[in-house]
Amino acid sequence: MLKRLSPAVLLSALSFGPALLVMAVAGVVTVTAFAPFGLWPLQLLSMAVFVVLLLGPRQQAFSVLQSAALGWVFSFFSLFTATSWLLVAMTRYGGMPVFLAVIALALLAFYLALFAGLCAAALAWIRQRWRVPAEVCALLIFPPLWLLNEWLRGCLFTGFPWAITGYAHTSSPLAGYAPVIGVLGLCWLVAFCAGALGLMICSDSKRLRLPVLAAVVLLFGGGHYLHKITWTQPQGQALTISLIQGNVEQDKKFDQAHLYDSLRLYHDLITRSKADLVVTPETALPMLSSQLPPDYLPAINTFAQKNQSAVLIGLAVHDGGSRYANSVLGFSPRHEQQAYRYDKHHLVPFGEFIPFGFRWFVDLMHIPLGDFTKGDAIQVPMQVRDQFVLPNICYEDLFGDEIAAQLASQNRAGKAVASLLLNVSNMAWYGDSIAIPQHLQFSVMRVLETGRPMLRATNTGATAVIDVGGRLVNQLPYLQQGILQAKVQGRQGMTPYALWGNTSVMLLVLCSLLLAAYLSRRSAGSRQGES
Repeated sequence: MLKRLSPAVLLSALSFGPALLVMAVAGVVTVTAFAPFGLWPLQLLSMAVFVVLLLGPRQQAFSVLQSAALGWVFSFFSLFTATSWLLVAMTRYGGMPVFLAVIALALLAFYLALFAGLCAAALAWIRQRWRVPAEVCALLIFPPLWLLNEWLRGCLFTGFPWAITGYAHTSSPLAGYAPVIGVLGLCWLVAFCAGALGLMICSDSKRLRLPVLAAVVLLFGGGHYLHKITWTQPQGQALTISLIQGNVEQDKKFDQAHLYDSLRLYHDLITRSKADLVVTPETALPMLSSQLPPDYLPAINTFAQKNQSAVLIGLAVHDGGSRYANSVLGFSPRHEQQAYRYDKHHLVPFGEFIPFGFRWFVDLMHIPLGDFTKGDAIQVPMQVRDQFVLPNICYEDLFGDEIAAQLASQNRAGKAVASLLLNVSNMAWYGDSIAIPQHLQFSVMRVLETGRPMLRATNTGATAVIDVGGRLVNQLPYLQQGILQAKVQGRQGMTPYALWGNTSVMLLVLCSLLLAAYLSRRSAGSRQGES
């Protein structure tokens, strides 16, 4: 009776319609794996359901097209739920009617989920076309296909890697692998564990269950061991830092009646701060640099010289005509005559550049700035005493391979390698939503990948300091004005991921597929011998 009611039997008995419903529920459940919930085991369970439905024992396997639909539904509901905070920006601050905002979000999730649909279709096709054993599909073919799904979603058409699978594991034992294979490598490991769990649910054979369980235990044990390795070392003297959280409401930020209120606010908060490094959020100054009062930036520079401090300010720098960049300007004793400048490289569609044919959408959203100039992919860090601070702006924090490439480029050139990472953001667009803790979690992943602390200066949260172990040292409450003061030690040295980026992940995928091909041919040979 128990066997008759086992999860594998129940899932395998589902027809296509009920299977779609189960996939939708499983997709929604995956969101609980990310911050602020942190229930990462539920992600493994949900993805195991994905594996069982596609590879589990059933009298009539789902077709390739049906499998594609199942994978798409799983990803659609996962992504729609994980990015539901976009509705706040579109309705509350963009003025878009709710029904149009829901349609716009559904279209985004529809497109992004296509990659998971292709993953499921490829898995079904390989299983059926080449008669690959279920265990080979689950452990060696599903993981690289799932990684490919996440990679394509994160790079095609500028990419949208929000809440890809590996981010859920900043505090799980698998986090120990992040300095070696990065967040994409964690996607492979998560898919492997989900495939293993799916096999354990499906199989009645102890000969299969015990080795699979042992592999998962060894994998988690290896992550626990790797997390104890110190990949980088302290560099120079620690800095005192002041991270400013202005908490300026988004609907007032670009309101003409409140522009000078913001200028006064940040001038007062900056000059009140006594630290080696003072940082404001992204676009803290709500005007183009050419529109600021002529004495505003010189006054900040004077403050920096007088106090022997470094001040980094987020604003849109006007380079003449219609050219302006989402930038960070830095003033310090080393930059008295010429301000340090970092320009955002990875721009956000609709918010910072307008994709072809979508001007109507931007006009509907009432976005005040539409087309920024793209910064260089490789930019130098700012020296602050004997530390080197490398900024990234808001959305750039999601692209760990690009941050790793900057560090690797500095290392190869024999130049000063950034010892501290800095993210400046304005999350006010998304209110008090899960976007804030999710974005903070993505910053933690950057710390784990690079072995460097992360400073976060944001408008409404999360303004925080993350130490080299991925732990939150200090954090301001969300949606409150304040100055976060802390002491931070920079780091030197390179993690394997910072040196090689995703190269090691590609080798992992290649080895996985080669082993799958070998085992499949061996299995086919055994079947022919028996016949």
